[in-house]
Amino acid sequence: MHWLTTRFRIDLTQPRVMGIVNVTPDSFFDGGLHADTQAALAHCEALAAAGADLLDIGGESTRPGAAAPGLDEELARVLPVLRHAVTLGLPVSVDTSRPEVMRAALDLGVDIVNDVRALQRPGALDCLARHPRAGVCLMHMRGEPGTMQAAPVYDDVVREVGDFLAGRVAAARDAGIDAERIVVDPGVGFAKTAAHNVTLLARQRELLRLGRPLLVGWSRKATLGAITGRAVGDRLAASVAAALAAVQRGAAVLRVHDVAATVDALKVWRCAAQGTMPLPQGGMTSPDTHPGQRPFAPDNRAPELDSLP
Repeated sequence: MHWLTTRFRIDLTQPRVMGIVNVTPDSFFDGGLHADTQAALAHCEALAAAGADLLDIGGESTRPGAAAPGLDEELARVLPVLRHAVTLGLPVSVDTSRPEVMRAALDLGVDIVNDVRALQRPGALDCLARHPRAGVCLMHMRGEPGTMQAAPVYDDVVREVGDFLAGRVAAARDAGIDAERIVVDPGVGFAKTAAHNVTLLARQRELLRLGRPLLVGWSRKATLGAITGRAVGDRLAASVAAALAAVQRGAAVLRVHDVAATVDALKVWRCAAQGTMPLPQGGMTSPDTHPGQRPFAPDNRAPELDSLP
């Protein structure tokens, strides 16, 4: 399975790591660390060097209780960072729900629109439909970030999330967006209790019925704190464990803060799954690699991230 985007056709036969760049003063984990343009640019480069397959750049905090910035402020936050990120040689996503930001980002050559509101705002669906190739991620959320955690209730969270996403995929397809451009996200932590999130993880494979790749974001989330009793800054091990659990249940893209640790964990996971050692840096084979075994590519990224002409 592949994800068609503006400049790349991304092979999703192996899980991909999407590095988070929050150009915000108030995101729940790293808010303020990369709010300055130069800090955000440096963070993009650091995540790429750490092995990120994709970058996801956003200027609106969607943590529970967050207030949205104005349009001009969001544009001022993300456009300089996106302009630089598209020069780094890997797919770039803009995390936004505003059609005006989507259009400005796509004009810069951005590859993907990652929308927590699943293209429900007026003009958003049309913006993507008018673009010939940009990828899109459609996420499940009820309400708005400022109020979404006010007693969310589901009869069957997996079925209801799946039904919502199926409806948004159908709306995108009806608007003319090719299926290969669409990825879906169950929205861990968005209008869901900790119990809802754990149920979504345990039964995540049921969402594969949608026929679209799953993008999942467990990184540093409050549910991991509820499980472990640890503060947000101490949830690295829990985040990596959740990422591997999501991959085991069919996730194709992992949206994470901690790229290097996640990339390392996936290397070990791949070795266990395939029974082979990776190629060392420089392309030399390991003495333990036997004829007929398929070693990994010698860099941090999985192979076949194809650039489109």
